[in-house]
Amino acid sequence: MNKKLKTEAVDHLFDAILTLETREECYAFFEDVCTINELMSLSQRYEVARMLREKRTYLEIAEITGASTATISRVNRSLNYGSDGYDMVLQRVAGKPENPVA
Repeated sequence: MNKKLKTEAVDHLFDAILTLETREECYAFFEDVCTINELMSLSQRYEVARMLREKRTYLEIAEITGASTATISRVNRSLNYGSDGYDMVLQRVAGKPENPVA
């Protein structure tokens, strides 16, 4: 975990997010917290990660999501060298058991 990220304020934000129970609650909260562009960027990165794990090509991903190759590359770097957050969530959404990281 990035030590610069771990602050009391970020803990409070994550605690607030963890209270959300429905998609509609998520829409209401995130519409208040994020700008439309910020939310669209977050959702685009998530879609890029999902498609990379489906072994889609950069060209396919760029055409479907509108993401730049720089964004796709950055997400790919996170998938390969990051904190495994994308994979944890993608596995949960897919209903697959998580693979513990050694």
